[in-house]
Amino acid sequence: MQIALCVPLGGTAGIWGPSAMSSAKLAVAELNREAGIGGRGCRLLTVNAADDAPDIEATLIELVQAGDIDAIIGMHTSAVRQRILRAVGGQIPFVYTPLYEGGESTPGVFAIGETTARQLGPAIRWLGARKRPRRWFAIGNDYVWPHVSHRMARGYIAEAGGELVGEMYVPFGTTDFSEALDALRRGRADAVVLSLVGQDAIEFNRAFGAAGLSRAMFRLSCAIGENELLGIGADNAEDLYVACGYFATLDTEANLAFKERYRSHFGERAPTLNTFGQSTYEGMHFLAALLERQRRPAAGHEGLGASPLRYRSARDAAYGADGITHTPIYLARAEGNAFRVITRL
Repeated sequence: MQIALCVPLGGTAGIWGPSAMSSAKLAVAELNREAGIGGRGCRLLTVNAADDAPDIEATLIELVQAGDIDAIIGMHTSAVRQRILRAVGGQIPFVYTPLYEGGESTPGVFAIGETTARQLGPAIRWLGARKRPRRWFAIGNDYVWPHVSHRMARGYIAEAGGELVGEMYVPFGTTDFSEALDALRRGRADAVVLSLVGQDAIEFNRAFGAAGLSRAMFRLSCAIGENELLGIGADNAEDLYVACGYFATLDTEANLAFKERYRSHFGERAPTLNTFGQSTYEGMHFLAALLERQRRPAAGHEGLGASPLRYRSARDAAYGADGITHTPIYLARAEGNAFRVITRL
């Protein structure tokens, strides 16, 4: 069985690539040591899914029409997911692994990541009750996930007793955030919802820290991982919070076992573990569990049946017949170059 592994190999989200590819390779090694997928050995074919990659659609159409791939594992932005769906949606199983805005219902597509409703809503309520921010500002990249997330955030903020006083969207690859910082000052923000990805999140937070704005407002993101935090630097990460289903520092049996397998397979110089890599690992095991269930005569619609689909995960995830992934969501605070998990939301 050959699987197209669609991950960004460059561009704004390219920082996700090394961990995602390593985590997928670990999952393949584990599956192939057992029964593979559906009794067949599995192999990966890597496809560059960067937002600025011009040939994603053509590449996947050619692979699908030639019968060269049996499934797609996608770990990339929602903008790329929409491009892939327009090209080959519904033709072969497509497991979309990272956090996203929610609402994906295309037949044959399985979005197993955290959703905005499960991340942002509880995080805003928790921080609102403890830090009492009144004025929020939202900044994100200009595509579907930030737009939907900020629309939902407006309601969550109002419920928590605050107000969203401004929004800004920037193109992928933005390096000058002076206009955004000026808008934060003019808006007298107490808190910032960050929906920037990859290198853009690094550039913004470096500028934010250098401007000394952490003395006046805190930041909340759903998509900053350990690699981004290292790029931001400890001096620029004061009062930075992240709501997510996975952190490398999670002290759970599932994560400790996952980290041990990862280090044993790749050694101490392996790419940094983060939510994006772990989700890709999960996607491989999800696909194996999904296809195994589809082989059973009693399997229900889309091969899910009535009970949750369980698969190997570093965060104890299970995928329900309702198309929702059930997994713990945590709130962490940046401390130096690592995240400290504060609470389970």
